[in-house]
Amino acid sequence: MSFLSTPPTYITLLSLSLLLLFRVFHLDSSHMAGMRLLPEDPDVAQVRPTASADLISDDDRSVAADSWSIKSEYGSTLDDEQRHADATEALNYRADYSSDKDEQEGEGVSSMLGFQSYWDAAYADELTNFREHGHTGEVWFGGDVMENVVSWTKGLCMDICKSNLPNHVADADSEPVGQREIDISGWSVLDIGTGNGLLLQELAKQGFSDLTGTDYSEGAVDLARSLADRDGFTNVKFLVDDILETKLDKRFQLVMDKGTLDAIGLHPDGPIKRIIYWDSVSRLVAPGGLLVITSCNSTKDELVEEVDTLNQRRVACQRPGTVEASVDPPPFRYLDHVRTYPTFTFGGSVGSRVATVAFLRN
Repeated sequence: MSFLSTPPTYITLLSLSLLLLFRVFHLDSSHMAGMRLLPEDPDVAQVRPTASADLISDDDRSVAADSWSIKSEYGSTLDDEQRHADATEALNYRADYSSDKDEQEGEGVSSMLGFQSYWDAAYADELTNFREHGHTGEVWFGGDVMENVVSWTKGLCMDICKSNLPNHVADADSEPVGQREIDISGWSVLDIGTGNGLLLQELAKQGFSDLTGTDYSEGAVDLARSLADRDGFTNVKFLVDDILETKLDKRFQLVMDKGTLDAIGLHPDGPIKRIIYWDSVSRLVAPGGLLVITSCNSTKDELVEEVDTLNQRRVACQRPGTVEASVDPPPFRYLDHVRTYPTFTFGGSVGSRVATVAFLRN
């Protein structure tokens, strides 16, 4: 059938399909495209339908007190109701802040990947495959991206140690960096949404030794521990913890996020959950520390804009005329991003499938 003879209904459907395809690529002319990748493992792509009961009970599971297996060294939690109330107020602020823009963002896109029930089922399958066949499971975004992120992040940390950037690691009375070997082994590292924990294994290979991985899925933590024990990385700690309701009471010099913010954004309540995410992360990164986010659903510029909004909200919440208002800096500032990912062209714009951005904690 030729295009000219195609019925109008078909043309309409085709137009809608092209529109949706363009939105999925979400290209930014200055840099990267936000595009959700499918896992490398073709078996994982067969997403099982999620029953209504699973979706309804997901929130109950995610906040149940008996779902945490946190070691006592990390302390207790903040008030969950107050956290959600603060996020709701922040969401209202963000809506007011963006109301004067010429263009408003479209409706958010939700997915089963935004629900804990999906990840519980996925990691239950991967844990079974590991026990029966020794499979490590999927590497989200692929092994090349993971190795790129780790080597690039190590370079940033070494730059900080060389005092090319503000340094919270070195003591003012310590020996000058030029007269000693750069040592990053003492950096405390947290991997949020660690999954199978392979990112932490790669960081261990690069010389980091104080490593902690958290995930809200108990199956993911069981799998990560099993893989670390098998591969000889017995010093890596893995804990069950939800970044949105974290029980961690410790600050880390390096916090990694590879896909977790993406999954949070795919929840039907993604906008408010993303605000809670940023408030939680800002309490987990030590002053002068690094937050490194790898995303396939947000471009570099979108992540920077989101952090700018967080900073402006924090400043707006400070009481004018107080001492805190004059000395308390915004939580984060943009530091750098990976520029070596392969790019492609779509609709006349150049983009990349993945964005990795580093923010410095003030």
